[in-house]
Amino acid sequence: MGDITIIGTGNMARAIGTLAIAGGNTVEVMGRDQSKADDLAKALGAAAGEWGAVPAGDIVITALLYDGVVPVVVEYADALAGKVIVDISNPFNATFDGLAHSEETSIAQEVANVAPAGASVVKAFNTIFRNVLEDGRPNVFIAGDSAQAKASVTAFIESIGLRPLDVGGLKMAHWLEGMGLVTVGLAGNGVGHGDFALGINEFAG
Repeated sequence: MGDITIIGTGNMARAIGTLAIAGGNTVEVMGRDQSKADDLAKALGAAAGEWGAVPAGDIVITALLYDGVVPVVVEYADALAGKVIVDISNPFNATFDGLAHSEETSIAQEVANVAPAGASVVKAFNTIFRNVLEDGRPNVFIAGDSAQAKASVTAFIESIGLRPLDVGGLKMAHWLEGMGLVTVGLAGNGVGHGDFALGINEFAG
């Protein structure tokens, strides 16, 4: 399987790390708080990396709040050269009825603007609630400009038993963030709970 580095020590880092280990991937955890990174790595049966060092994984998942993603990519700088960076964040505004950025952009696109040469960026996992990721088998929408990077992320998603669905180039990450917002709206209104995920049902003609 693959070599995965997760930057972050929160609930999504734990959920994705658990699935990654179960899927036969090698996992490294990095966190600004080294003790939290060590604890999560031990709980997962993963390795703990040193903050800011070159990640061991070919795929680097930034399991961070949206406002921390770009600064961390800037901080890591050339340590991410040649890596596939997977942004899973949702930039919601304070009232959860809009996106924090007003332009037609995305956190993933902003990451691509500051990522080092040779790095590729893929948006993924942002439309899935953590509890569904832990207990369900949701579809995972992905967006990115590099076919090779998307192929690597697709293989990783398949290794953890989920269905990847490519929605197109990295510009589509903006609309995936919008889908994340729709998911939150459904949880608070029409569905009324968070035990669901958006997905695709195919119908024969």
